[in-house]
Parts: sequence; structure tokens; C-alpha cells
Amino acid sequence: MISVEGLKVEFGVKPLFVDVSFVVNDRDRIALVGKNGAGKSTMLKILSGLQQPTDGIVSIPNDTTIGYLPQVMKLQDDTTVREETRKAFSDNMRMKARLEKMQQEMADRTDYDSDEYIALVERFTQEHERYMMLGGENYEAEIERTLTGLGFTRDDFERPTKEFSGGWRMRIELAKILLRKPDVLLLDEPTNHLDIESIQWLEQFLAQSASAVVLVSHDRAFINNVTNRTLEITCGHVEDYKVKYDEYLVLRKERREQQLRAYENQQKEIADTKAFIERFRYQATKAVQVQQRIRQLEKIVPIEVDEVDNKVMHLKFPPCLRSGDYPVICDEVGKSYGDHLVFEHVTLTIKRGEKVAFVGKNGAGKSTLVKCIMGEIPFTGKLKIGHNVQIGYFAQNQAQLLDDTLSVYDTIDQVATGDMRLKINNLLGAFMFGGEVSDKKVKVLSGGERSRLAMIKLLLAPVNLLILDEPTNHLDLPSKDVLKEAIKAFDGTAIIVSHDREFLDGLVDKVFEFADGKVIEHLGGIYDYLRVHHADTIQQAVDGQIEEKVPENKVTAEKVGKPSYLELKELQKKINKMERSVKESEKRITAMEKRIKELDSLLMDAKNASNMELVTEYTSVKQKIDEENERWFMFSESLSELKNNV
Repeated sequence: MISVEGLKVEFGVKPLFVDVSFVVNDRDRIALVGKNGAGKSTMLKILSGLQQPTDGIVSIPNDTTIGYLPQVMKLQDDTTVREETRKAFSDNMRMKARLEKMQQEMADRTDYDSDEYIALVERFTQEHERYMMLGGENYEAEIERTLTGLGFTRDDFERPTKEFSGGWRMRIELAKILLRKPDVLLLDEPTNHLDIESIQWLEQFLAQSASAVVLVSHDRAFINNVTNRTLEITCGHVEDYKVKYDEYLVLRKERREQQLRAYENQQKEIADTKAFIERFRYQATKAVQVQQRIRQLEKIVPIEVDEVDNKVMHLKFPPCLRSGDYPVICDEVGKSYGDHLVFEHVTLTIKRGEKVAFVGKNGAGKSTLVKCIMGEIPFTGKLKIGHNVQIGYFAQNQAQLLDDTLSVYDTIDQVATGDMRLKINNLLGAFMFGGEVSDKKVKVLSGGERSRLAMIKLLLAPVNLLILDEPTNHLDLPSKDVLKEAIKAFDGTAIIVSHDREFLDGLVDKVFEFADGKVIEHLGGIYDYLRVHHADTIQQAVDGQIEEKVPENKVTAEKVGKPSYLELKELQKKINKMERSVKESEKRITAMEKRIKELDSLLMDAKNASNMELVTEYTSVKQKIDEENERWFMFSESLSELKNNV
């Protein structure tokens, strides 16, 4: 599908890529990995055609379509969410206009037996079939499904895009790309602005998609669930592993050990050769051997080993005062903005030393409760901050409070104390500020770089209650490992608002779920919470959302007893009703498919080629089949979920 041969890219003295070759095949699911600055985003730009290589060939067939989601893009602010997303179907709309024009031309003309008229009918039939294959008139339903999957509510569809944050507008762009159904999807950090439910929806979408996928992501669980092949950019070339990311890590470790042994052997050979040359350079009897060794030395191709793997950064929080036993106590806390209820009756206690996660859809109130804890906004009820609590708070706007006139190094040098002052360069390197980047002024940093720098400042502050709001959005995998290790070793209390399951796994021992104006406490780690969540929730069905009612502020990880006789009887009624709906839907589909075959036979007859009634009926029946297939799928999904609860 895409063939890369002999790729070379030069920005400075040292090339970014040299002699890189690989192929992206149909339905490949590729994770593009490598240290920061290795050229992952540059590679995606080259594959998308937005950037040209210095040398080499990137071959893409003419009929291959590519969808590219960059980390940052220019966004439109002059439409509603629905109107902006509808732009994904601009080709459908143009095709529909051409069909209507041809249809009108066939109605106006009377030369039914002419070659031109027959050619027009054939062209109309082919174009119409292609139009129906691309979804025809069903794109509105696809728009709604995709936007809902990415976290938008139906109330959001008609809101202007300018009312949404940059992260939500990036979701709109992602929706447009997915709806175009390109042959190849190039995704650069697609999960940065998604919550857990939206990430899981995207995983399922990509698993069912016919497109090839090449993605860059720092969400380890996401790339493990989506990809089956890993391309590593290292030392200016690409290593191709035909395995998932976790398996790649094992193979990479083995390859690196082999590299190190080969590197050490080569260094010994070079040292021995140089020693021989120096020892016998001026002895006439050894002149021939010396010249042979010099030529031998010149022919040696140095083995490179990626430096980043040689460094392991361990970060420890500075000592701080011991807080009271209960750093945060909420009693019937509520928050509303006018008529909009964010949450109510929130009663929870966070003990000293606990690491807890706040999870839920965007807009469910996670950051709002954090602001209540910080005392930044008014609320109802009682909220008590414990004795001796010193809060360290990381939010997206923290990055805007940095001093623009300082360099990256000086920003950290001002807050580092003790032994950490001797390790500033290592710390900056672990968070992607190594080398010359540490001399950059804060004012020239991107939003992501400023966020990472604010995170480092927080990690050096003596606090005993950490509150981190989406801390991993702009961190790569090694940096996230550094942060995770530091929080695990932290003696104080931590509240983490995050959608990153891999980051939260093994880090938190309690999860607070924000949903429908309530906050529900779940004991256990993030995957314990997800298992309970899936077991206890039934997806949207035609007869409405069916949920198990959970008492407020009760632990949902408790074992649920078997359904009673009456409950089973009621459940069986729903199953029987849904089975009838499935069978009736299948009968309707069979009847319509039979009619389509009849219409195909009629339209193949030349005397019916201009019969607009048949053409109109054919279009109408095809559309109804698509709609009925969608209903059948929803009925089947609901039936499967109901049976799982028996």
C-alpha cells in the first residue's frame, strides 16, 4: 500500500534518517516508536505527503487515500460541531449533486435509443452504486455515532466549535478523519485529549476498520490493544518487529544486548588495531602489516547503540511534613453552574498515604471537584482539608505561570535543592529537555513542553498532597515511567485525574467514578474498576439505557447476589421481546434483498434503463436495507447483553 525505499532526511549536520526502507501493507496495525527527537512525527508527515525527504522514494498508489491526524493543527471556528464534522462527507455531497444532475438530464432527454443516452444511464448506474457503497444518505447516523463515541453529547452537536477547548476541537478533527474511511490512517498521539471511555471506543473502531493504521502514542495499553507490528526509529534507521509492543520490548532488549556485545567486541578490535599501528608504525620490517591494519581500520563500520537506553532516571520527592490522617474529607458537597448540575451529595474521605484516581467522562466534574479542594471555586456542603496538608497542584494552566524570561535549566535550578541540584541535567533529559534544549527560553516552548516543565517543578516541591490533572498528556513512555515510579515511592497522598490506564495500573488503590452528577467509590485498582464497570453496565439499546442502580457512595466492588425469581422473569420477558425484534428485522432484510435482486434484473433490461420509477425504488430500498441492518445490529447487541445478565 505504501512503500518506502532508501529514505533520507537531513535537517542539520547529522541526518535524521539514512537509507530507511519498509512497507505498510493492507490492514497493518503499526506502532511507530522511538525516543523523542528520533523523527516519529517527521516520518508521519512524509508518509502523508506533507513533507518531502532529502532522498529516497515514498510510493503510494494513486487510488490510495490517507487520513492524517497531527498533534497540533489549525482548527476552524465558524461552524457548529455537526456542520464541521459533516465536511468529512464533502465527496458524498459532490457525488449526490452529480447524480441529481444526471437524473435530471435523463428525465429531460427523449433520445432513449441513442448511444449517448445509454452511456449516460450506465454512468449514472455506476456512480449511484459507488455512492451507495460510500454510505449514501446514511452519513448523518455515522456522524452521530462517531461523535458520541468520542465523548460528545447530542446537545453538543449544534453548539459552535469555538465554544470548545482545543482538546475537544481535536476530537472533531479525529471524527472527520475516521468518517472519511481512508485506506491508511496516520495518527500522531490520538489519545492525548480522550477519556477512558473514548479511548476504548477508538480501540474498537480501529479493530473493526479496514484501514491500515500507523500511530504514535505514549499510551502503552492503547498501542498494545490496537497494533500488531512495531517500527522502532533508532540511530537514524528503522527496525521492523512483526509483534505487539510488549513483545517488541522483550525482543528489543535481546537485540540491544547483542548490539552491546558486538559494540564492545568492535571497540576491543579497534583498540587492538590502533595499538598495533602505534607500536610498529616506525619499524620497516612491519610496514606492510601496519598498512594492512590501517586499511582494515578504515573499512570498519562503527556499530551505534542508542544512548537513551543507557540512562535510568530515578526521581524521589523531597522530604515533607507529615499531614493529618485525613487530608481530604467531603460531606454532601455539591456544585452547580446556574441550572446545570455538575454533582451533588458527594461524601468521601481520602486517607493519608492513599493514591486515588478520579475517572469519568469529560465534563463529569473531576476537575471541578479538584478546584473545590483547592478552594478556587465556591460549593455547597462541607469540605475539610486536614491538618498540616501542603498541596502540590498540577493543572494545564500551571504551564502559563512559568517565567518566560528564564531558560529551561534556570527554571529548574531555582527550585532544585540538595543532591537533586547535581542531577538537573539527568532530570531534564528524562523529561525530554536534554542537550541544547535545556538552554531554550521558556517563552519559545510549545504548550506541551511548558506542561512538562511545570510538572518537573512540581516534582521538586516539598508537598504531602499531590493533585495531578491529566499529568501524562505530553509525556513519552520513559518519562511516564519516571513519574509513575516517583509517585509510587511518594510518602504522601495523591489524587490523579487521568485517562491513562497503563499509568494508573499498579499506582492507585481506589477509584472515584464521576457520572450522572454522582461520585461512586470503587475499591481496587483501575482494571478492577473497569471489570466491574463492564459487568454492571448494559449498553444503549432501542428500549433505553438499562443500568444496575448503585447506592450512592457505596463500594461497587462488593459481590452482587444472584437475581431473584421476579428479576429473572422480567429479564426473560425482555430477552423474548428482543429475540422477536431480531427475527422480524431479519425477515424485513430478506424481503428487501429479494426485491433488490428483482430490480437489478429489471434495470439490466435496456427498455427499463430510463424508467425513473425503478431507479428511485432501487435507491429507496437500498437505503432502507442499510437502516434495517443498523437496527438489526442494535437489536443483536442488546440481546447479547441481556443474555449475559441471566
